[in-house]
Amino acid sequence: MSASSMRAVVQHGFGGPEVLQVEEVPRPEPLPTEVLVRVHAAGINPVDWKTRSGTGMAHVLGDPPFILGWDVAGVVEETGFGVTTLKPGDEVYGMPWFPRAAGAYAEYVTAPSRQFARKPAGISHEQAAAVPLAALTAWQVLVDTADVRPGRRVLIHAAAGGVGHFAVQFAKHLGAYVIGTASSARHEWLAGLGADELIDYTAVRFEDAVKDVDVVVDLVGDGHANTSTRSLSVLRPGGLLVAVPSGASPELLDTARAQGLRASAFLVEPDGPALARIAGLIDSGDVKVEVEEAFPLDQVARAHSHGETGHTRGKLVLRVAS
Repeated sequence: MSASSMRAVVQHGFGGPEVLQVEEVPRPEPLPTEVLVRVHAAGINPVDWKTRSGTGMAHVLGDPPFILGWDVAGVVEETGFGVTTLKPGDEVYGMPWFPRAAGAYAEYVTAPSRQFARKPAGISHEQAAAVPLAALTAWQVLVDTADVRPGRRVLIHAAAGGVGHFAVQFAKHLGAYVIGTASSARHEWLAGLGADELIDYTAVRFEDAVKDVDVVVDLVGDGHANTSTRSLSVLRPGGLLVAVPSGASPELLDTARAQGLRASAFLVEPDGPALARIAGLIDSGDVKVEVEEAFPLDQVARAHSHGETGHTRGKLVLRVAS
């Protein structure tokens, strides 16, 4: 492989995990204000396999071929003209370009320098690659959208997942009373992350177990058992439902308004400054990163198959650099 090429996971059509193929492709070059990052590890998120199959962000990326992935952890290889905040050799992490293509399932990526932040010093590249999309989603929902304050009651659906385990920790950091839904096998772990109350969604309907909630962070959506709509019943007057994976339908918004409640859709954005704050929380020990498994790049199809089971504890990542 020449210095002008790299290995990447390319898909030439929509479909199952089998469409993901490792190929040799041209290596990108940074434009002004961009950095070239040698990718050590890439995070895997539900939006990845949804996009692979033709949903998710497929409407943004367009028709294949393309390279999936948005979560990056690696080392700055080269800087474009005008970059002053980073230099070659800096360890960084980020979620560049989202929802446009970032091509994180590759040995190199280029993106604006300010969409990255310095990697938390106390964790590995594999752990760092698990952070950006999931943690930024949780952070932007709780801090920017919901403005969670001390004493607020926050209910987090799918609390044991990638976004969920960060949301539990951030909500606790913000002083909230944290309630999570998860299978009973995850309860002890989530309590250790700061959850004050846990509901086994396999054994009880959450609306029968909790009430007077200020904020619901719904990481499941109405596509599964009408979770968003059902969540309105646990909110106190004026409470907020943030519907993350499937958005807030007109019907959901109308129902919320009619009940004196608020509902909002959400889509995460690149945010270097927030990643810097999150890195500080990780390095201080206030926030932990859970990686269930790291897969070699050439096992990307197996990684997607595992992720699609919907029972991951924390995150899955790809090991990219050899």
